[in-house]
Amino acid sequence: MRHDEPTWTPPATTPGEEPQPRQLRRILRLFRPYRGRLAIVGLLVCAASLVSVATPFLLKEILDTALPQGRTGLLSLLALGMILSAVVTSVFGVLQTLISTSVGQRVMHDLRTAVYGRLQSMSLAFFTRTRTGEVQSRIANDIGGMQATVTSTATSLVSNLTSVIATVVAMLALDWRLTVVSLLLLPVFVWISRRVGRERKKIATQRQKQMAAMAATVTESLSVSGIVLGRTMGRADSLTRSFADESERLVDLEIRSSMAGRWRMAVISIVMAAMPAVIYWSAGLAFQMGGPTVSIGTLVAFVSLQQGLFRPTVSLLSTGVQIQTSLALFQRIFEYLDLTVDITEPEKPVRLGAIKGEVRFEDVEFHYDEKSGPTLQGIDIAIRPGGSLAVVGATGSGKSTLSHLVPRLYDVTGGRVTLDGVDVRDLDFDTLARAVGVVSQETYLFHASVADNLRFAKPDATDAELMAAARAAQIHDHIASLPDGYDTVVGERGHRFSGGEKQRLAIARTILRDPPVLILDEATSALDTRTERAVQEAIDALSADRTTLTIAHRLSTVRGADQIVVLDAGRVAERGTHEELMARDGRYAALVRRDAQLEPTP
Repeated sequence: MRHDEPTWTPPATTPGEEPQPRQLRRILRLFRPYRGRLAIVGLLVCAASLVSVATPFLLKEILDTALPQGRTGLLSLLALGMILSAVVTSVFGVLQTLISTSVGQRVMHDLRTAVYGRLQSMSLAFFTRTRTGEVQSRIANDIGGMQATVTSTATSLVSNLTSVIATVVAMLALDWRLTVVSLLLLPVFVWISRRVGRERKKIATQRQKQMAAMAATVTESLSVSGIVLGRTMGRADSLTRSFADESERLVDLEIRSSMAGRWRMAVISIVMAAMPAVIYWSAGLAFQMGGPTVSIGTLVAFVSLQQGLFRPTVSLLSTGVQIQTSLALFQRIFEYLDLTVDITEPEKPVRLGAIKGEVRFEDVEFHYDEKSGPTLQGIDIAIRPGGSLAVVGATGSGKSTLSHLVPRLYDVTGGRVTLDGVDVRDLDFDTLARAVGVVSQETYLFHASVADNLRFAKPDATDAELMAAARAAQIHDHIASLPDGYDTVVGERGHRFSGGEKQRLAIARTILRDPPVLILDEATSALDTRTERAVQEAIDALSADRTTLTIAHRLSTVRGADQIVVLDAGRVAERGTHEELMARDGRYAALVRRDAQLEPTP
């Protein structure tokens, strides 16, 4: 397989808004897997609407026939029919709510899972550009905000539409003239509701962005690191005021969203509520002017139908407004679902069995985006199986970027990186995950027990395996001394442990996974000299018989490497063993002398 062309392109995080018809089709496709259950809901809705429409006709017969003629038997049957109609309608309503809510929650689950899965497949570049709170807000606030729409809107739409159609047909059957009077203003109401919907959609977009900004502020400032920074910098009050300002802006948007079009919708409600009076007035006026008469039963039945038309019509208009508002939320979710996944498996990935651990960088070039210059250029390095390579250089020389190319946290934009002769872009993700282990300077631990953090590398690991890995990382004795031992909760990001202890936990986690290729990205640079020695001993145990790529800040840790490469502005400036480079008295020797001057005196 060839990889001559650059494969990394920045994903578009803010694509243009989709046309509304296409967006609606995408929303409907979300319900496609559940069309069978939705068909049952549709049948229940139609049946309930038809049964409920029968009540006014039963009432008409009571008023026009049973009562005037004193037919007690008929009256009893008609009254029983009205009761049964209410019972059947209620039972159907409960069943349709159960099924539609179940379908809605499954769709919500599918959306959450799809967004999370898409984010899991994004490259590291996406997360370096995006605030964590923004990502969390898309999953929690945006999808959560759609819950009412997804779980009830579809059913409400079908139910109300069916009720309106059935009621209008029944009204026409009773008296077409009164029906025309009742429906004269309906087109105006539809136009008003569409205007209100567009207005609320714009406000909803602004509101969700503001909620995302608040979520980002909370995530950053109320993390353990954020609290420590705020307290030590004396910025707690300032951060509180800043959050209050964010919250105030959200209050304004919430009020605007709630009140948008409220007066116009209130006018619609008033007009609809006044329609019975208009119908009585029209019927009375027609009678006074010698027009066709309408029986009392027909008139009462018609008003009953018209009142029954009022609720679903207003609900239908409100549903239209709610759908317009929800389109803004769906758009934000679709933006994430449409993100370009730039690191993918090939159609026919290579799966390696036994992995030797030979790593090669062949004329590698990398740049983060087309506007910036290359971060790495012309890199040719080979690491034999079980061998060790140390990469050193000034800050910004491209050391960490080079290490990120092996596990495909980024993809090269030129050349290739190979594992056992196979381009890493041709390997399946499972092989690459099994092959390459990373221990970085910034150790990440979950807010869980020590055992759970270790088992993240190997979920089926036994307690004996956990202890063996911890012993190899020289952290077992400390864990065993804790009151809860391996069940001790490490705290947010492992803040209950020191830097050296967290590093040794990370090393134990990697030992448990047992990768043939190990990347150490400045794993000891943030530690004091004494702690570094303890961690270095654990690293030495971890590195034995593994292909090791070490990104070094302190050069004292890499003197025994098989090969040392000095990077300068993304290019290889020097390479050789420690002795060879010291004898050359070039850049590496200068770095060693600088390091020696910075080392604290005993």
